[in-house]
Amino acid sequence: MVMQDSTLLPMTTRRPRADNAISLDQPGRRHAERVARQAPQEVRLIGGRFKRSPLSVPTWPGLRPTSSRVRETLFNWLGQDMSGWRVLDAFAGSGALGLEAASRGAEHVVMLEREPALARHIQANVQKLGAQGVTVHTADAITWMRQHSARQPAAFDLVLLDPPFDAGLFDEAVRAAVNCVPPGGWIYLESPMPCLSPGSAGGAATASLTLPPGLRLHRHGKAGAVHYHLIERVDSLLPSPQGGV
Repeated sequence: MVMQDSTLLPMTTRRPRADNAISLDQPGRRHAERVARQAPQEVRLIGGRFKRSPLSVPTWPGLRPTSSRVRETLFNWLGQDMSGWRVLDAFAGSGALGLEAASRGAEHVVMLEREPALARHIQANVQKLGAQGVTVHTADAITWMRQHSARQPAAFDLVLLDPPFDAGLFDEAVRAAVNCVPPGGWIYLESPMPCLSPGSAGGAATASLTLPPGLRLHRHGKAGAVHYHLIERVDSLLPSPQGGV
């Protein structure tokens, strides 16, 4: 069942071993529609209990499922066994990232998708798999994260962020996710440009995102036009955001 509100979750910090839609105006909509036409209509889970299970992917402007190569790398970084983890897939889209975590034994996976049709599609895939401990909410990810972390900070071990690339939400999404994890918790981010740790010097000709204080870039990779990052929370909790951090 697709939910409209949230259940607050306790959490325990976990350590690793070492998707997304939005309504856009022109010209962003034209680009989003091209992305949707080029995206695969089916992806397969690559590890865990549901390994090789297919997930159908609807054609939708801006929907860009995380590739199998990137998912494999991420879960090599985190470790294949996610037993006991609490995971938030904040821009769920196809649901592939969150369902990979569920397949590997995550105790609870919360999936957020603002488009009701896509949320229903994710729920259908959850039911098809018979995945337990997965909750799908129809919600705006940034608003949900801010409100949830204000009520119960640090409720998740891992937050997965794959915002629509044309929406410019990367900084805002990271800042909203910060209080969802504790010190030692993890944020995963996909973006069209690399992230830098606070105080790092980027190349003068290279566009980049700078992480807010309290976060540290742990791992970074690139696949085609996608930069993907594993980011660690390294400080104590920041004040809860009121419309932003």
